[in-house]
Amino acid sequence: MQLKQLYYLFLFLIILSCKEKEYSEKIYVKPEIAKEAPSNFLSPEESMKTFYLPEGYEVELVASEPMINEPVTIAWDGNGRMYVAEMNTYMQDADGTGTNNPISKIKLLEDTDGDGKMDKSTVFIDSLLLPRMILPLENELIVNETFSYDLWSYKDTNNDGIADKKERVYYNSKRRGGNLEHQQSGLLWNLDNWVYTTYNPVRFKFKNGKVIVDSLDNMPRGQWGLTQDDMGIMYYSSAGSENPAYGFQQPAVYGDYNPKGRLAKGFMEPWPIVGTPDVQGGVKKIREDNTLNHFTGVAGQEIFRGHKLPPSTYGDLFIPEPVGRLIRRAKVKNENGKKVLYNAYEKAEFMASTDLNFRPIQAKTGPDGALYVVDMYRGIIQESNWTKKGSFIRPVIIRKGLDKNVGKGRIYRIVHKDITPDKKPNLLGKEASDLIPYLGHPNGWYRNTAQKLLILKNDMSIVEDLKDIAMDNTSFLDGIFNSDKDLGLERIHALWTLEGLGVVDKELIKEKLKDKDARVRVTAIRLSENLFKWDGYEILNALEQLTTDTDLEVIKQLALSLRFSKDKKATALLKTISDNYDANEIVAHSVKESLKKDDTKLAELKKRISGRGPGDKSSVLRGYDSYNLICAICHGPDLKGSQTEAGTLIAPSLIGSPRVKGNKDILSKILLNGLIGPIDGKEYGIMMPLKGNNDQWIADVLSYIRAMNNEDGVHKKWVRNARKETEEREDYWTLKELENQKK
Repeated sequence: MQLKQLYYLFLFLIILSCKEKEYSEKIYVKPEIAKEAPSNFLSPEESMKTFYLPEGYEVELVASEPMINEPVTIAWDGNGRMYVAEMNTYMQDADGTGTNNPISKIKLLEDTDGDGKMDKSTVFIDSLLLPRMILPLENELIVNETFSYDLWSYKDTNNDGIADKKERVYYNSKRRGGNLEHQQSGLLWNLDNWVYTTYNPVRFKFKNGKVIVDSLDNMPRGQWGLTQDDMGIMYYSSAGSENPAYGFQQPAVYGDYNPKGRLAKGFMEPWPIVGTPDVQGGVKKIREDNTLNHFTGVAGQEIFRGHKLPPSTYGDLFIPEPVGRLIRRAKVKNENGKKVLYNAYEKAEFMASTDLNFRPIQAKTGPDGALYVVDMYRGIIQESNWTKKGSFIRPVIIRKGLDKNVGKGRIYRIVHKDITPDKKPNLLGKEASDLIPYLGHPNGWYRNTAQKLLILKNDMSIVEDLKDIAMDNTSFLDGIFNSDKDLGLERIHALWTLEGLGVVDKELIKEKLKDKDARVRVTAIRLSENLFKWDGYEILNALEQLTTDTDLEVIKQLALSLRFSKDKKATALLKTISDNYDANEIVAHSVKESLKKDDTKLAELKKRISGRGPGDKSSVLRGYDSYNLICAICHGPDLKGSQTEAGTLIAPSLIGSPRVKGNKDILSKILLNGLIGPIDGKEYGIMMPLKGNNDQWIADVLSYIRAMNNEDGVHKKWVRNARKETEEREDYWTLKELENQKK
């Protein structure tokens, strides 16, 4: 007990030091905006001079070329060694020549002298095809490559910094179609012990050397980047639909929900400090001063959960915008149960650069408590489907020479001049009992990493210690400092660690439903879902007491969780919540969705096609999966077009569309080569080509969207014939061209 008290005293001193210090939040004075900045390469030191940050914040170089080049994502192992995935063949010219050559790498970087800068590099894995997801476990790295769903485990058995053992731990025979932008990312070990990716409606659990796979019907489907807050709620983004943040109202397991007003007025406007001529959307996306007027390239967002920046940054969402050469800092505010994002600054950004090659594509909370930025540092950031001849952006690329700027990359960390980052961690090789104190660390990276390592160790001797932490509502710290925020988080991680070890103690859960911290009560409600099958009546009686809870987050979680009980009492509790909170948009939605229970969209689709033949049914159902993986981002899960915050459609509705209901040959050609120009008198973004997918895949998608219009399916022969007829064509179609073909 004495050791624990010393730990809490140390924690208290950290918190107190942050409380006593006031940090400046004064935004920088913007430079005069240059409509046409030069595009020549700058050295890391020269490029850093072009960065603008609020007063007190500074940028430090962590790694750069030739140590790394074309970096896209980073991750740390338990000892702070950094894995860097490189896409070494990404857009090496304006046509994307050689993109699919398997020569990309994953580097392993180390800081051997503890100064915060990487000084040792090894090629951990080579000969990869555009690696896009990495997850360090205990003594191995999980990797996914582009165009594949497979997960591979790589191990370095002789400790030379080079992987020498490779094993496939998850296999999916399907090839992932589409271009580079419309592929999955993530591999995020969530608070709930499941590992999530974007796009795919599946999640993974690593337990006892095995990979468990689970599917989810209606989870959010983002693109590049996935992050989570202290409660495991994930934030998605999509460059395709120009959507900087969504899916963050509730945990993904309860479905995709994005109410209007989740982004404050004006949030969609970025504020670059340099002209942005190379924007895919053309002049309509540029202000009079030639700067980007709307988010477009959003990627690699991060909820900052570190402890070595001013406390006001904790829990903020940092959104890299590589097209605008900036990073948005968003404040997350809870307004009557709805999470709403606000720009932290008035018509300005947290970080911005005048260097045209600055391409921030990922932000990360580091083990040292600082904020890391992955800068791909290059000319072209758009994939080749958007840089073809005939596109708006192609002439700009050639004129500015952006196609020549390749083969470099930088990793930075953002620090504050008055705060010293931590030294590198040392968690690998520790006994499970030695990892437990880190569950209450002020840095979220430590808490999540310790939880992950404890579950991977599967040491059941720590169960009672974890229960003691979870049960402890009072502490030495409470008597000194009137705050139990970090202790509440410690209890939350202890509970989820118990869940990950397979220990869901009914009596403990019932006790935690009465915890004084509302976040712990929310956690206990989620964990109670595991008890519905065995102790449904008893646990529902305990949950009934929470229908009058004073915290709206508890009420919302209760409404979400009750969907997993088939008991009539669960329905009665949902109706009680509905009666009490019918005026609250967020709670009302949770109740409505939970009352549906088994009434899913997929069940409705199966009913719609029940009279069709088995082959046609199979094609439609495959198309349903593929549509939701790729097409729903722009055309919407209901096929009626995804809406922007301004109420306009990102892509046209497919319901009632004469293209969908009409000629199958023309419809096939649209998917093969894409579409550009006005549609029914309205301008939308470019419809990307999907010819990288095979004929059956395209036929399945077309069969699904036609089924939703009560039309017959599309056999793959239609696609095969259309592909053969247009095999020499590289350009997008226009509707006028396609209509002329019918004449």
